[in-house]
Amino acid sequence: MANEEDDPIIQEIDVFLARSLLEKLYLFQYPIRPASMTYDDVTHLSAKIKPKQQKVELEMAIDTLNPNYCRSKGEQIALNVDGTCTDETSTYSSKLMDKQTFCSSQAASNVSRYAAAVYKKGELHLTPLHGILQLRPSFTYLDKADAKHREREAANEGGDSSQDEAEDDVKQITVRFSRPETEQARQRRVQSYEFLQKRQAEEHWVHLHYYGLKDSRSEHERQYLFSQGHGLAENTELIKSPSEYLMMLMPPSVEEENDKPVAPSNVLSMAQLRTLPLADQIKILMKNVKVMPFANLMSLLGSGTDSTAVLRCIQQVAMLVQGNWVVKSDVLYPKDTSSPHSGVPAEVLCRGRDFVMWKFTQDRWVVRKEVAAVTKLCPEDVKDFLEHMSVARINKGWEFMLPYDEDFVKKHPDIVQRQHMLWMGIQAKLEKVYNLLKEHLTPKKQEAQSAQPLLVSGEQRVNMAKAKVKQNYGQLEKEFQKQKAEMKSNDTSAKMDVSNIRIKEEPVSDEEPMDTLAYEGTNNGIVNGLHTEEDSMDSLNGHLPGGRIDRVAQELKAFVSSTFKKQFVLTLSELKRLFNLHLASLPPGHTLFSGISDKMLQDMVLDTGCKQILVPFPPQTAASPDELKVYALWEAGDTYDQHRRVLLEIFSKNYRVRRNVIHNQLSQECGEDLNKQEVDRVLK
Repeated sequence: MANEEDDPIIQEIDVFLARSLLEKLYLFQYPIRPASMTYDDVTHLSAKIKPKQQKVELEMAIDTLNPNYCRSKGEQIALNVDGTCTDETSTYSSKLMDKQTFCSSQAASNVSRYAAAVYKKGELHLTPLHGILQLRPSFTYLDKADAKHREREAANEGGDSSQDEAEDDVKQITVRFSRPETEQARQRRVQSYEFLQKRQAEEHWVHLHYYGLKDSRSEHERQYLFSQGHGLAENTELIKSPSEYLMMLMPPSVEEENDKPVAPSNVLSMAQLRTLPLADQIKILMKNVKVMPFANLMSLLGSGTDSTAVLRCIQQVAMLVQGNWVVKSDVLYPKDTSSPHSGVPAEVLCRGRDFVMWKFTQDRWVVRKEVAAVTKLCPEDVKDFLEHMSVARINKGWEFMLPYDEDFVKKHPDIVQRQHMLWMGIQAKLEKVYNLLKEHLTPKKQEAQSAQPLLVSGEQRVNMAKAKVKQNYGQLEKEFQKQKAEMKSNDTSAKMDVSNIRIKEEPVSDEEPMDTLAYEGTNNGIVNGLHTEEDSMDSLNGHLPGGRIDRVAQELKAFVSSTFKKQFVLTLSELKRLFNLHLASLPPGHTLFSGISDKMLQDMVLDTGCKQILVPFPPQTAASPDELKVYALWEAGDTYDQHRRVLLEIFSKNYRVRRNVIHNQLSQECGEDLNKQEVDRVLK
């Protein structure tokens, strides 16, 4: 009562509900206008709307005579958009940016609480709003300017070169027949972003006519903002008790809660996510991220979240792999679903993905062919499994995408032990289903789940290599003493000084240390068939025989000669790739398996009549050093040797040259007018 006395009622105002413009009244929110633009009758040039989407576009004029208008900028923008010529398709016919387009977006999804009010003669008339639209500047003219710029660049690229070459080249195409679309696939397609964008684009624009503020039609429509009848029969909604009236003004947000999905998994803001139960939050995060360290999960859940509760929930939707949490297969592939690639049921997909996860508990690397051979699934499904939790590495396989989380393993040994027992059960099931062999069950490193990380520094590798050489020294010396005793028994006159015998150690480099962990039991100097050390032709206890060196050189020269006669120009990277393919086709024990270093390969290229072309690549290129080394066959013995030398000299001065420049240079240097076919033959 005291508060009511302090705040007395000054005036009572009658409130009326107008229905004439119900579901027709929109509120436009204009941006802060620049000094050169006023929102009046003159500025509104045109308007159009898409009723279903409640999307509006307004075209408004800019006052070019305003002293705040920058004329030079307006002329430059018009020139960039329309170019020098003006026609009916020009955006700015006055060669000046004299108009601006505004595009709308919905400011609120639920506008049932908002109304437009008009106060007149002591009466307040309310009309419910059907929509609130915010108008923002549209910059589609910049896209048009970019398109014009690309067209001009294409026109200046030398005429018909790219088009003719595209027509001449015959490309192989792959024809695929689409499978019948399942109901689940159709639902995913209908809910996809591309499908929604396509449906929105299909709706036609409805052009509107704008009436100014002082127009008679506007004045007539404005009268509909007032209630047409003041009788009680027209306003029965307002004859309510105070509590009912407040309930009508501020209804509870039951509809909004019903509209929201219980556990959305696609588009969800962090604010909406934190309104869900903790178990649903963790499930949604893991389903979208797939692989996550525990520390990152705690940071996403926000401060104050109980880590014990998170650990209890995470074990229901994820499994521990190398100290990180990977979402369970049955969460990604629920029951009664199937593969979008092959139509395989979810149960089979879960088994295959569990096998991939189990392999990563044994080692950091997994080979895709091995997974496909065991699970018998299509390559697309296997690739999806691997992309969920690993990264492809060239010539190595698929590596687990996150490093070993040593901190989590040390802090939660009970969780690690429980997860280990779960993996033992999964392994037993996989053995029965896939009939796994011993080689599949034995991990390459027994310490796959130990606290020691799998990555070893270069200094550690060097020390381990030296220790291994010292261990082998005693065995090598015993073998030598045995050979010496046999030689003495056969020929007493042949004496040998043990001090002159030198046991050669493997070369150890600080830059390229030997990897005794990953390649133990194989030649440490060989990487993809090529030795990285320059003296890799040496065997362990001496040099190769001279005759064998000659055979290796002959085989290598034959390979280099045949390769360059087919392709003429190769980078060192591509040449090494072709050499590895050549090695793979050779039978075991071939002479080339003795080891070929990069230096030996490059020297042989130069000995076969090739030259290195110093192409001036740009300094910001992302190519590797081997890709920057370009070698070309200087003399092939055909009629195009001279043309080829001219072309290589051109590219030694610039890495990018226009076709017409090459044509003119060839004609001048060779003293003959080459036709297009001959130039194409030289270029190819």
